[in-house]
Amino acid sequence: MIHPPRLLVTKATPQEGNKYKKSMQKDFDKWNSDKKTIHKQKPNVFYHEREVWWCSLGVNVGNEQDGTGKNFDRPIIVIKGFNREIFLAIALTGKIKKGKHYFYLGKLENRDASAILSQIRLIDIRRLTRKIGMIDEKLFSQLKSALKALLFD
Repeated sequence: MIHPPRLLVTKATPQEGNKYKKSMQKDFDKWNSDKKTIHKQKPNVFYHEREVWWCSLGVNVGNEQDGTGKNFDRPIIVIKGFNREIFLAIALTGKIKKGKHYFYLGKLENRDASAILSQIRLIDIRRLTRKIGMIDEKLFSQLKSALKALLFD
């Protein structure tokens, strides 16, 4: 018989309690329903490396990057295609972020955009909702260098 791990519970400050409570309010049930609909789709989209798309990332576990809003979506940048249906992507944030885990891309749809390098993941094309644009080759090369440095140095 497998027993679940024991959790050590400590008393949280009021601020920590609010943070924990907020993170526990994820709408997994709504996302699961939406995900079933997305899975049934027969997509007719084509992606290319360097493109930025709105993507239904959904509600995820812990600190994995969630989509936002009623559609659980967020911008991503296509890093590497593997076949017609799946590719490697990085989630973006609408803020200027600094540090080795981020790469600032500039303005996208009149908002600042930073790639969250630690949030790289495999994506199915059924999650793509709308193409935003494409970043230039020089910026993409710099992004890939920053990603390589984070992952392999």
